[in-house]
Amino acid sequence: MDRTGILFVISAPSGAGKTTLCKAVLDKVEGLQFSTSYTTRRPRKGEIEGKDYFFVDEARFKADVAEGAFIEWAEVHGNLYGTSQQQLHRLTSEGVDILLDIDPQGAMNLQKQSEDAVYIYILPPSFDILKKRLLMRGADSPEVVEKRLQKAGDEIRCYHRYQYLIVNEDFEVALENLESIIRAERVKMREKYRAWVEERFIHLL
Repeated sequence: MDRTGILFVISAPSGAGKTTLCKAVLDKVEGLQFSTSYTTRRPRKGEIEGKDYFFVDEARFKADVAEGAFIEWAEVHGNLYGTSQQQLHRLTSEGVDILLDIDPQGAMNLQKQSEDAVYIYILPPSFDILKKRLLMRGADSPEVVEKRLQKAGDEIRCYHRYQYLIVNEDFEVALENLESIIRAERVKMREKYRAWVEERFIHLL
């Protein structure tokens, strides 16, 4: 049957392992594609333009906001992030399922517009472990780590707005849970499936 792609929205505090999980599940699940967001922040080492993000300046970003180009956008840690409305519509209309990695602020904005999306929140086993992971990552100064932890405290309060919660203590278990959610949502009963069954079976009985 013809199908519209499902939008899987993944959020987590910085250091929870969200990006690693997303990359791993993309390798395991067919027909799943990462949504490349736009951002005004500078590229980190190893990040690729058009794959990890579309890196734009603030003037370009704000012009896109004014034109309504983003289905959601937010300011995070002093940088702007946005999701292209055109990109999502094109891919989902082709039946491609989308993995969207955004912060809770962006996810809450998206919830106001998209009731059909699937919202998944990822957490580490504890706040202490979150702090240790951020420090071990070595990507930020201690001052920046503290700011990220303060931000995490605010973001975690949104956890109940998500449909699924994954605790990333054992990576392989967390990955299996994420994959299971995606595969289960693909066969979840939806109105278009009912129409297909009615056409192919019920009206013939």
